[in-house]
Amino acid sequence: MRNTARWAATLGLTATAVCGPLTGSALAAQDAAPASLYAPSALVLTVAYGDDAATATPVRAVTLSCAPTASGTHPDAASACAELRGVGGNFDALKATGGMLCTKQYDPVLVTVDGVWQGKRVSYERTFANECVKSSYETSLFAF
Repeated sequence: MRNTARWAATLGLTATAVCGPLTGSALAAQDAAPASLYAPSALVLTVAYGDDAATATPVRAVTLSCAPTASGTHPDAASACAELRGVGGNFDALKATGGMLCTKQYDPVLVTVDGVWQGKRVSYERTFANECVKSSYETSLFAF
């Protein structure tokens, strides 16, 4: 009997917590504008040294939010968001610029991006041959 009473109390409190906001003034505000007109865009970017994200330990990580304004711990969030908007969120469209000379030394640098871009789940991983090759992309998105 005791477990039934505890279960009923827990269910009642849960129902109150979930349905409470649907009463009173919350129902009157249904015709109000949505909280945001922008689809969510929040990303976590990491840099690790190695070939595989499953075995490499990230050495740096930043957050990037692009809607409604650029923010996060990324050092140049505004430029990074502008670059992503310019390529429609297609990380593969970010290309290296010509003219930068790098050694052929293989010391892999792994960049991962996970999160949501304009309301869609994204997961991206790219391995650069070395830090110089990563820098040759001259994109502020990978510069952190």
